[in-house]
Amino acid sequence: MLRRSLENRDTQTRQLQDAVTNVEKHFGELCQIFAAYVRKTARLRDKADLLVNEINVYASTETPHLKQGLKNFADEFAKLQDYRQAEVERLEAKVVEPLKAYGTIVKMKRDDLKATLTARNREAKQLTQLERTRQRNPSDRHVIVSFEFSLKKYFVRYAVQK
Repeated sequence: MLRRSLENRDTQTRQLQDAVTNVEKHFGELCQIFAAYVRKTARLRDKADLLVNEINVYASTETPHLKQGLKNFADEFAKLQDYRQAEVERLEAKVVEPLKAYGTIVKMKRDDLKATLTARNREAKQLTQLERTRQRNPSDRHVIVSFEFSLKKYFVRYAVQK
């Protein structure tokens, strides 16, 4: 009975470890790629701002009709860059920051798994001790019962914590 529950817990722990490792790997990669995308979009916005400034400088040297057309074009292009700035801010706030938060969550889950593994190893040692005690002194029921009682109490306490 106890062995079976330990095996089930081992399976669950392995599945959780795999899930945490998978999330750690992929979410880290996603965060890096999105951050790179945001940086490149911001650089594109900066280059477009330089282009708008250069168009305005060029417009100031031209005839009135061309000057007006270039100024209108520069204004519209600047409006596009305002949208690009909003995109950069939105991506930072809505995508990159939440993905970064998962890094902390994954670390906490990894620590929880380590604590679980430590507890599981402790349980396995106690079970091994119980089996040894049963084999050495099968007639000493008092020691065996007290060992079983402490193990069951430990299982209940561990199950309540989770």
